[in-house]
Amino acid sequence: MSQTKVVIALGGNALQEAGRPATAEAQLAVVNKTAEYLAEICSRGYEIAIVHGNGPQVGRILLASETAANVTPVMPFDVCGAMSQGYIGYHIQQGLREALRKRGKNIPVVTLVTQVVVDKDDPGFRNPTKPIGAFYTEEEAIRIQAEKGYVLREDAGRGWRRVVASPMPKKIVELSSVKALWDSTIVITAGGGGIPVIEKDDGSLEGIAAVIDKDLAAERLAEDVGADTLVILTEVEKVSINYRKPDQKDLSCITVEEAEQYIKEGHFAPGSMLPKIQAAMMFVQANPGKKAIITSLYKAVEALEGKAGTVITS
Repeated sequence: MSQTKVVIALGGNALQEAGRPATAEAQLAVVNKTAEYLAEICSRGYEIAIVHGNGPQVGRILLASETAANVTPVMPFDVCGAMSQGYIGYHIQQGLREALRKRGKNIPVVTLVTQVVVDKDDPGFRNPTKPIGAFYTEEEAIRIQAEKGYVLREDAGRGWRRVVASPMPKKIVELSSVKALWDSTIVITAGGGGIPVIEKDDGSLEGIAAVIDKDLAAERLAEDVGADTLVILTEVEKVSINYRKPDQKDLSCITVEEAEQYIKEGHFAPGSMLPKIQAAMMFVQANPGKKAIITSLYKAVEALEGKAGTVITS
């Protein structure tokens, strides 16, 4: 059996199905299905760590906090991120432990509340683009900006929303703990891209309102733990060019050079496939001879065996 070290980035569809109620029970049901695929990967002999997104969940936590502002103070955004790591990780722990148990695998699964250092001077802080939380009218947005100093922008004709920076991940604070646990434990880490923190002059850490892309955080983790493969899971089996057009072409294997050309041609949407391609490119460029795979959850096992997905190589 292979002992390949794999970092898996779970897309939002692995945690929540479109059209289903946004309840904890509905999320757990989806996670239990996801856990079956993750357990099967482990059963094939792969050693894994898991990074997950938190977009809808952290938004709901923030909305609940803001709605209750007349009763209790609003939680800072970094605290909301930490809360989302806890409850999503708890669900994955439950589901994966049971899926492994059914396969006769007694492997511990733990969630690590994970901080990720970002540069306080990252360009993203000068141009925040990541929408979070509730929708507001323009009048409400102007008032909130004046009262709280938030940046709010109009969002696709649906109203105004708070936007925060999406800086690059520089360092995973709890990396040594991930490494210490690796040989004995499946670690769920850097959830939602990690809790963004900045390093102060005295060496202490301070949380900051931002959202780190979870695919880029997974890439950082994969590099730092010496993973053999970075697997980025999304809704589609393969990356495509001319997506949803009559001449759509699915890609089985592409090089970094080919990926760069496709990016220049505008084939990958920002906020969707583009950050996944960029994370994959970063990993294989930093680790010649290793590979990144982009595929769906349902094809992950086949993709690791070279039978599905899109492989990005240097």
